[in-house]
Amino acid sequence: QEQLVESGGGLVQAGGSLRLSCAASGRSFRSVDMAWFRQAPGKEREFVAFISWIGGITLYADSVKGRFTISRDDAKNTVSLQMNRLKPEDTALYYCAAESRNLYYRAEGYKYWGQGTQVTVSS
Repeated sequence: QEQLVESGGGLVQAGGSLRLSCAASGRSFRSVDMAWFRQAPGKEREFVAFISWIGGITLYADSVKGRFTISRDDAKNTVSLQMNRLKPEDTALYYCAAESRNLYYRAEGYKYWGQGTQVTVSS
């Protein structure tokens, strides 16, 4: 059974860094697009970052561009999100998603989802 498991969340002060990881199991995800989304309390799930399986093309939400970096290690079946210069508004539950069948920034297009890892940034 295909599964995505996120880790690396936690509590950090504004300006700090965290590195999230998403471990995939049940099949190889080397030939699918991967992404990170986040959802803050009372808000809709929003796109954060995307990485394609062909060429490793990366795309980011404007709110995180220049601060976050998405990467993938297909040998280990993992995707990571390095988050630097964190802000209180980055506080959310972060989700890993795989295999988009729609536009890369649309959550409803992804077939596989993890359970999420909480990131809390204090001011």
